[in-house]
Amino acid sequence: MAPNKLGANNPLREAAMGFALGAVAGCMLGVTEDPVDKMVLAFTAAGHLKPVMDDVRTVGALGMGTLIGATSLTIAMTSVVAGVIMATAIASVFIATRNCGASFTDSVGLWASAGLAGAFGTTLSGATLGVAIDWTVKTYGMLGLLWVVSVFTMLKPPLHFAFKVLFKQGEACCTTASTDWEKERSQIEASEMQHRQRVTVQIEQRILQLETGSDVVTTDPRTAWATERRQREEIERKKTETKEAETKQRTVQDWINTVMVKYVDILAFSGLPMIAVTMVTSGFGVVGYGGHQSVLIVLLALVAVIAFLLLRSSDFKFWMLAGCMGMLATFVIAMLTLHAGQVVVTTAMKMRVGPAPSREKIMMRMNQQSSVEALNAAFFVAKLCQLGLGATVGGPLVRRATGEVKVIMGAALMALGLLVGVEALAPVLGEGGKAGALLGVVGTAGVSVGAAAALSGTWSTWPGTLATIAGLVIGALRMGKWHIVNIGLQVPVAYVFAMTNLF
Repeated sequence: MAPNKLGANNPLREAAMGFALGAVAGCMLGVTEDPVDKMVLAFTAAGHLKPVMDDVRTVGALGMGTLIGATSLTIAMTSVVAGVIMATAIASVFIATRNCGASFTDSVGLWASAGLAGAFGTTLSGATLGVAIDWTVKTYGMLGLLWVVSVFTMLKPPLHFAFKVLFKQGEACCTTASTDWEKERSQIEASEMQHRQRVTVQIEQRILQLETGSDVVTTDPRTAWATERRQREEIERKKTETKEAETKQRTVQDWINTVMVKYVDILAFSGLPMIAVTMVTSGFGVVGYGGHQSVLIVLLALVAVIAFLLLRSSDFKFWMLAGCMGMLATFVIAMLTLHAGQVVVTTAMKMRVGPAPSREKIMMRMNQQSSVEALNAAFFVAKLCQLGLGATVGGPLVRRATGEVKVIMGAALMALGLLVGVEALAPVLGEGGKAGALLGVVGTAGVSVGAAAALSGTWSTWPGTLATIAGLVIGALRMGKWHIVNIGLQVPVAYVFAMTNLF
């Protein structure tokens, strides 16, 4: 473990600081539990459940599970990535224009502006997608949603190409920083040249005085040489500071560009495996094989083949990992949806008391149970996705020594402010917009959780590490109303994503 300046190698101080910062991140994670649970209950009520139940008959349980899973994960990934892209764009412009001076890496304005842009971008994009999907389902049903999500996913690669072109043009427009560095180096070189010429003139004058035997000396030579030495040291100091600042700026700018490229790839390509699985299973459902065992075999084979091809790629990228994880999560949701319907059938067959339920009632109950399970699983998986992607942002920020307190406290405060704002704007957003915005809040909280998880590995003593993890878990459980299963799954996911070196 690398030493952390907060604890100053004092075990008690490290433990106290770690527990406090971990508790802040954990509390923010726990605070999001209740609002998200209420949204799940609202979406599993009769009004929102009816379109899902109607179309389960058309696409089958597996098709509906993959469709809802792919939709929820598309919202989660798109909103988080949109926030990251906005944050990196603001940070890139901030650094390119040198608004934060030589100490830009520690500038409050840089990280505050980037953090606010990322948090608002994630929440706003989530709310927008939520409103659009809610309107699509109410207007065209789940089959309309299938086509909308499919078209949206297919349009992402062309938009990715257009974005890369615009990004390169933006880099070309932001050449003012390099021009400024050239001007500053030229000024320093000019000052250094003037200093050398002045010293040369003084030396020549002194030599002439010694040759002519003149005793007329206007100033003390020792005073003059001391003044020139101070000026030379000042020039060398400015040259060193300029070089270090330019190196830091280029390093941070390169890192920001790398982050942006990787997350843009996620936005463009990570949804393709999920949509492929959804289209295949929905197609089987449309032709009447939505719940047949053979479809399950085809689905499993398709997932295995796509995952194998992506993971064995010679040019493995982060979007491939995200795409595989999203596809596997979609497969799990589909399995849970199918299993929920089968449980209803098994329960009906075991009923021995009273009249046997009719086939219509069993089918209605199957569709209802499958729809509820699909929505519950999709919301939980989307929340895990938001949390994990948020942690991939918070973890690297702490490991790059950008300030543990700034990242953890800043992300937690922004998430809390956004949560209050979403609750206040709930009548305007509607249930769909509120659901997407709440997922964006979870992503912002994930930045704080990921930063706390990364902080636990930077302490120089074990008490600091264990106290940080304990504060994170206890805070999440306490504010999350002791949802041990949910929190017990979310914290490890956030920890793994935060500690993974993606860049």
